[in-house]
Amino acid sequence: MKQNDIVKQLTDKELTKQLIFSQSLLLILSIFLSFLLFDSMNDWLRYFSFKIDDLIYYGILPGFSIIIIDLLLMYILPKKYYDDDGINDRIFKNRSLKGIVGIALMVAITEELLFRGVIQTMFGYLAASILFALVHIRYLKKPVLLISVLFVSFYIGYMFFLTKNLLVTIIAHFTVDFVLGVIIRFRK
Repeated sequence: MKQNDIVKQLTDKELTKQLIFSQSLLLILSIFLSFLLFDSMNDWLRYFSFKIDDLIYYGILPGFSIIIIDLLLMYILPKKYYDDDGINDRIFKNRSLKGIVGIALMVAITEELLFRGVIQTMFGYLAASILFALVHIRYLKKPVLLISVLFVSFYIGYMFFLTKNLLVTIIAHFTVDFVLGVIIRFRK
């Protein structure tokens, strides 16, 4: 059975539970690997820096750059190329703004802690970017979505490479997910 067939059988509430469950697993994995791979938590915590200029220049602005490119591609390309089998519509369409903030924040934090904070820090930029794309398994048979998620992964990974600041990548990731979630929510 295909993933989209399984998803279609889930209620919106069950889909939300599955999303929370998968993100919880990623969070637990990132915490476990952090304790295992870093000499001390101080080594890991040094990747969190509240430098407002970095957060804007390397977090928010790249996030909006990704959104603009995504929206342009959605406008130019036939809809079928950006069709994720309706999963994102199901996640965001009937959700409140507070719910969209919660999901976007949860996903941004858990994925960036694991992929930039642990994998990129310990195994490199290439490994983290490719694994990030592979975790988005539903895009593997959708070339435009796969290339898009690879681009986003490499771009956000590069922001981490430049700044060594997880808050930057969390903000960039959150910006993308939140704004696109809001667009899905209010799209006619």
